[in-house]
Amino acid sequence: MAARKSFLLRVDPALWDLVERLAQAELRSANAQVEFLLRDALERRGIRVGVAAEPPTKDDAGGETE
Repeated sequence: MAARKSFLLRVDPALWDLVERLAQAELRSANAQVEFLLRDALERRGIRVGVAAEPPTKDDAGGETE
C-alpha cells in the first residue's frame, strides 16, 4: 500500500462535528470521510483521482542495480 501524507488541518469545530456525524452515519472514520469528501469535490470539478501508485523504485526508473 502506498504511504499516506500526514498534515495538520485546522477546522472550525462545528464543521468537524458535522464531518464526524456524517462519517459515523456512513460507517467511516473521520479521516476516511475527509478523504472521501476531497475526492468527491475534485471529481465534481472534472479531476479524476485514482489510487496513489507506489513511487518508482531505482530499478523501475531505469537506474543501475548493484
